[in-house]
Amino acid sequence: MSVLRSMLFVPGDSEKKLAKGASVGADALILDLEDAVAASRRPVAREMVHEYLRNADRSQSELWVRINPLDTADALRDVTAVARARPDGIALPKCDGPHHILKLSHYLDAMEIEHGIPQGSIAICAIATETAVAPFSLGQYKGAPRLRVLTWGAEDLAAALGASSNKDEHGEYTAPYVLARSLCLFGAHAAGVQPLDTVCPDFRNSARLQRECEDARRDGYLGKIAIHPDQVAVINAAFTPSAAEIEHAQAVIAAFAANPDAGALNLNGKMIDMPHLKQAERILALVSRAKA
Repeated sequence: MSVLRSMLFVPGDSEKKLAKGASVGADALILDLEDAVAASRRPVAREMVHEYLRNADRSQSELWVRINPLDTADALRDVTAVARARPDGIALPKCDGPHHILKLSHYLDAMEIEHGIPQGSIAICAIATETAVAPFSLGQYKGAPRLRVLTWGAEDLAAALGASSNKDEHGEYTAPYVLARSLCLFGAHAAGVQPLDTVCPDFRNSARLQRECEDARRDGYLGKIAIHPDQVAVINAAFTPSAAEIEHAQAVIAAFAANPDAGALNLNGKMIDMPHLKQAERILALVSRAKA
């Protein structure tokens, strides 16, 4: 299954933005039925998203849908409206834990049976830090059905906590949100699913976006959510291994292949051991999956 370097939010009730989404180069579009759509527009948005899913070219971007939270009546309406058009996945906001994934998976089981869709083909992305209780479950997602991506959100979490801001005077996340980011990263790797970094709301600040991408990739995230088309190219480039990284990874793997009994080796004057080999294998796997 391919890595999603970039997932771009697109309002589900904007014909113009839906039309533009296909051309921006995002690995996936998230057709939004939640925050980007006023409650009065949701019935219209559901039909627009359904038609888009039925007719769009999926050769460049996967098509996902963000539904409303499971504790709202809109959630089941959203799933019923869009699942029949077979989205690649559902993004679940305000996810409190694996029990929410299980409930959504049951909804999707019924929709797939009803509409003759292969069982299990619609994946789930959990936005898993948007409520006060959610961070306590981030280590428990292993085995959650359909789960492919685990991501986090700072804005809704700040609202849930009644915070005046989630940033300090330097524009950096304060301790509660750094913790949520870290737990999401640990939880995703523990569950064997893709960790995806949250949005950079300051979409006109490309330098900040670049820094956030570099920090996220350094720490182990494999992609990032975009809220504006102009962010996609920066994100894709940041989460694609460079030629130098690929060359070094190949050299590390070749060195251990030539010395299968060695636990540590000298490569170009530097010691390398098993963690370096694992990282090299991870980089080449990322290249392979990014091209899949």
